[in-house]
Amino acid sequence: MLSTMIALMEAAREKGYALGAFNVYNLEGVRAVVAAAQEERSPAILQIHPSAFRHGGIPLVALCLAAAREACVPMAVHLDHSTSSDDIRAALAAGLASVMADGSHLSYADNVAFTCEMVALTHEHGGTVEAELGRLAGQEDGLAVEEYEAKLTDPDQATDFVARTGTDALAVCIGNIHGRYSSEPRLDFDRLCAIRKAVSVPIVLHGASGLPERMVSRAVELGVCKLNVNTELREAYLGALKDHLADSRDLIGLMRGATEAMQVVVCAKLQLFGSTGKA
Repeated sequence: MLSTMIALMEAAREKGYALGAFNVYNLEGVRAVVAAAQEERSPAILQIHPSAFRHGGIPLVALCLAAAREACVPMAVHLDHSTSSDDIRAALAAGLASVMADGSHLSYADNVAFTCEMVALTHEHGGTVEAELGRLAGQEDGLAVEEYEAKLTDPDQATDFVARTGTDALAVCIGNIHGRYSSEPRLDFDRLCAIRKAVSVPIVLHGASGLPERMVSRAVELGVCKLNVNTELREAYLGALKDHLADSRDLIGLMRGATEAMQVVVCAKLQLFGSTGKA
C-alpha cells in the first residue's frame, strides 16, 4: 500500500524503530525491496537516486509507485539527494510526493534559500521534504566529497535551519559517509543526542551500508527514524550477476538471482533497523 513518507516516519519515531530506505534502479531492485518488506511484515521506502531518475525517468517512477500500491505492507517512494530544482519539479510532476532537497554542498545561507524554495514547492503538491545539514564524505553514484570538505551537523544551526526552512525531516552528518567505510566508523552519538533535542522533525542518517550493527542500533535508540542503504544493495546485485554469468546465459534466471541476492540484504537491514513486524 502506498503511504506518505511523513506518516511512516511518525510511526517509526513513535514506536522506536527506523525505516529502511533502499535505492532502486530497475525492476529487480524494486521487487527485492517489496518482497523483503512483505516477508518481514515491515514498512519500507523505495528510493530513487537523481542519476537513476534521469536514466529511468517517468517509467521508473511509475514502476515504483505501482509496486508500492500493490504491496501488502506500507511503502513510500522517495527522490533521494536531489540538488536540482528542475529534477524535483519533474519528480513531483511524475507523481512523487516525497523528495530530498539536498543543498548541503552550498553555503549555509544558500542551503536555507534552496530548501525553503523546495519546501514551498513540494508542500504545494501535498508532499514532504527531507533536507540535509552538514556534509558527508564518501562517494555514491557520482556524488563525491573529499574528507576535508566533510562537515558535521551543528545542533544549534540545526534548530535555526529547521525553523527557517520548514523541512519535514533532517538528514544529519555525525561521521557517517556515503559508500564503504575505509576504516572503523566513528559516529558522534553525543552530537546526535544534541541534534535530536534541538529539532522536532524526524532525523535521517545516510550511509548505513557497512556500519557495524551496534552503531546502527545505537543510532535508532537515539532517535534516527530513517536509514539509507545503497552500496550493499549494488554490491549484492553486481555480485549475483557475475556469479550467474559464469554459469548460464539464462536472462530470467540471472535477473531472479540478482533479486534474491538483494532481497537477502534488505531483509537483514529491516531486522537490524527494528521495523520487522511493524507493518
